[in-house]
Amino acid sequence: VVGKQATELFADAQAMLKKIVAEKWLTAKAVFGLWPANSVGDDVEIFLLPPGEGTATRTLHFLRQQVDKPVERPDFCLADFIAPKASGKQDWIGAFAVTAGIGIDEHVARFEADHDDYNSILLKALADRLAEALAERLHQRVRKEFWGYQADERLDNDALIAERYVGIRPAPGYPACPEHSEKGTLFELLDAGRNAGMTLTESFAMLPTAAVSGYYFSHPKSQYFVVGRVSREQAEDYAKRKGVTLAQVERWLASNLDYDPE
Repeated sequence: VVGKQATELFADAQAMLKKIVAEKWLTAKAVFGLWPANSVGDDVEIFLLPPGEGTATRTLHFLRQQVDKPVERPDFCLADFIAPKASGKQDWIGAFAVTAGIGIDEHVARFEADHDDYNSILLKALADRLAEALAERLHQRVRKEFWGYQADERLDNDALIAERYVGIRPAPGYPACPEHSEKGTLFELLDAGRNAGMTLTESFAMLPTAAVSGYYFSHPKSQYFVVGRVSREQAEDYAKRKGVTLAQVERWLASNLDYDPE
């Protein structure tokens, strides 16, 4: 910690963290799931039942980069990291939702009633960091135990922070999958309301606010990337795949469009 103000902030955060733990201000919950899956173009088809027990499916819809690159550097889509259905090989995908914000509202309200913006903001920031820490720890256990594709992983904290493990956990609304409405399917798959006390607003914001959700990909070459600008052609294709209007997609992807909607 460098500087007087940073040192004071760090000390205040440590003191509040101790109080959060000692007085049980917050409750954390998490849920995850793993399903057989295959890619179909830029979509991922998830099979909800074991082979031979039915054909119930859900579909995740992703977007592809549209960037001029050398031939040896493809434009990525998250669906690329799942085996194609045409390959005949069964692959897997995971999803998760975690929160460290259950119980936060009453404490935030107390600080705000006292016009204590500093501690209100500090509590929210700590809850966000706790949620991110829970997401990181859950991902580690999924890799090593529950999914087990990296059962022999041995990484210290610095290596974990540097993400030197195999696999990624991209979140809807972030650069690799910038469209938030896919959280609806994710929460449905996880039954996040019942299993983790988490809900979505009409604009797909997560409640409680100290929350993280996303997907698990195990492909050894999976990586984070930025989708960036989306053409009208891809927006139209995305709308068709999701079964919604182009106007809806244009609202959801307003900051990503490389054209002006009519």
